[in-house]
Amino acid sequence: MSAADASPIALDEDFVQRRHTFHQRLREDGGGAVRRAVLPGGLPVWLVVGYDEAKEALAHPALSKDSRRAAPLHDKQEEQGVQVTRLARILQSHMLNQDPPDHTRLRRLVTAEFTQRRVELLRPWVEQVVDGLLDGFADRDRVDLLGDFAFPLTVTVIGELFGVPEDERAEFRVISDGIAFGATPAEMGAASARMADYLADLVARKRAGTDEDLLAALVRARDDEDRLDEDELVAMAFLMLTAGYESTAHLIGNGVLTLLTHADQLDRLRRDPALLPDAVEEVLRFEGPGTTTTLRFAAEPVRLGDVDIAAGEFVLVLVGPVNRDAERFADSDRFDVGRADNRHLAFGHGVHRCLGAPLARLEGQVALGRLVDRFPHLALAVAPEELRWKDSVLFHGLTELPVVPKSLEDQ
Repeated sequence: MSAADASPIALDEDFVQRRHTFHQRLREDGGGAVRRAVLPGGLPVWLVVGYDEAKEALAHPALSKDSRRAAPLHDKQEEQGVQVTRLARILQSHMLNQDPPDHTRLRRLVTAEFTQRRVELLRPWVEQVVDGLLDGFADRDRVDLLGDFAFPLTVTVIGELFGVPEDERAEFRVISDGIAFGATPAEMGAASARMADYLADLVARKRAGTDEDLLAALVRARDDEDRLDEDELVAMAFLMLTAGYESTAHLIGNGVLTLLTHADQLDRLRRDPALLPDAVEEVLRFEGPGTTTTLRFAAEPVRLGDVDIAAGEFVLVLVGPVNRDAERFADSDRFDVGRADNRHLAFGHGVHRCLGAPLARLEGQVALGRLVDRFPHLALAVAPEELRWKDSVLFHGLTELPVVPKSLEDQ
């Protein structure tokens, strides 16, 4: 039976809570590297689960991300009873929703300000923030590694970089969580509207002020040809602020969980801290913070793998099985902090490859390195099977990660 003839895959409870069980089912049913699936909201998509096919899809010029061209397709789906969130309506102007040449213009503007040098200059300050958060663990018997460490760290870093006032960062996280993890489309729509209002106000304040942060630099861009308009500024701020903290927090949380459940690799990392950069890359491959890429649609008929995709159909890359494709990665289901040739696709591929990858790597390295060094007896406070994953098609992260900072003999 061909992929085109097979029944669509339902992204069920296993898809969220037992990710690797779901991936194993995909491997064993013989359905191929490009499969029919239905998203939780009812949207039919082609799901890409093979590494080579994913690289091709992520760079294919006929697989478009232009939200303006996709809007009529979403309208058609709504007519058929598929619910489309308001988020897709509000934020049509950021880089992830544009194709070249518009994408090229937007990315060039951000790249000019969001440089590797700017990121690397943050390292000593990020180390101070991490150490300050870890200081608070010293006298505690149990902490939530996400709520008490990963999220405060990433919100602080991205807030500092983009000039979100310190007293507004907690509320910013609340609003963003409502978008990513709202229980209903109505809740997600309400949160997206709140975020758009907040960011429009923040952009206005940057325009009127003299701040030197990244958002202020984008607001003050003076090239008449390249200058961002108001909608583009709000959309760009949304993309970089939310993507800049949510996924990195889950990178840290997933990294801690993976290390704690692979004691041999944790011991290896402690014996050889020089492996830290490789360990972060392996976390990104093995248990990365992304569940899927964002949607693409076929602007014209596309042949992907052995499947013909008609114009107007949606395509989604499933990151987990792609990064554990046995045809690309030797011993692909083994977690190996010293893995060589680790060309995972956790940050995407092609022109839409994640611009914030250097910042995520820096935060992941500092957070995991300091944590492993300062708490050599760190342990899970609950059995791994008691942990719950957030109900999200986009992010792969836990709802909480309770840990014991010290072993029993140290308490």
